[in-house]
Amino acid sequence: MESCYYVPIDRPETQTPEAGAGVEYFQPTEATQSVWAATMQHGGPPSGLMMRSLLRCDPDPGQRFTRVTTEILGPIGLGVNRIRAQVIRPGRQISLVGTDLEVRQSDGSFRLAARSVGWRLRTADTSAIVEEPAPLTPLPAELTPVAGVTGNEDLGVDWGTTGFIGSIESATIAGRTGDTPAVWIRPAIPLVGGEEISDLESVFSVIDIANGMGTRLRTDEWTWMNTDTTVHLTRTPSGPWVGIDADMVQGPEGFGATFGDLYDTEGFIGRSAQTVLLSRR
Repeated sequence: MESCYYVPIDRPETQTPEAGAGVEYFQPTEATQSVWAATMQHGGPPSGLMMRSLLRCDPDPGQRFTRVTTEILGPIGLGVNRIRAQVIRPGRQISLVGTDLEVRQSDGSFRLAARSVGWRLRTADTSAIVEEPAPLTPLPAELTPVAGVTGNEDLGVDWGTTGFIGSIESATIAGRTGDTPAVWIRPAIPLVGGEEISDLESVFSVIDIANGMGTRLRTDEWTWMNTDTTVHLTRTPSGPWVGIDADMVQGPEGFGATFGDLYDTEGFIGRSAQTVLLSRR
């Protein structure tokens, strides 16, 4: 198994200092590889890398991320990745931060491949009015996690242990939505080499997988690639594990959507939604 998803690298010689101002460069490892094609990354690690970028962009200790939308604008290749964040809408109570992820092409130029934008809201004590779904149980500590997402006869799809899927640990339990199980998932390796992954980075590195967990479609008959992932948080996640209870709705016109309830080991943390392009093999 690879030791991390991304190796930080110096600015390529083909990039001028001006072009590199405020920009970070990374080399993706094979642990980012998608299940759909060996030439592109799974949506999870880039989402985690962009969350890392959002967290480091002019951080405000009095604000928390409450909604993050990631748009996948094209195949996220395995060439050098370039990433940069900016504050789009500053504010003391509400701010909006965005980050772009570009991939180097064979001619040395960079193509925009994905973009994340996140709303940050000021924090306040609202513990007296908390109302949320019951926690997801049993917890990972009470289960026996396995490498990848495989080995459970109740799963709609056995995703195996190739590429990104092989870099995660998972444990399945009874779900509450749809007819597929809920899944506890966490990355088994760091996001960036030499760094300890944060809880938000960990959660966002695997949330994209909800699209593969909420259906019983057969991969030899259909593909269902998502073009985006939006996550609404009701509190800041704690710990590396995220519980995903997902359900995909297949529409009659070639597209659908996957909706997921999200949990950490302390309880409910929010919901995700993904647009899905349905294609017959």
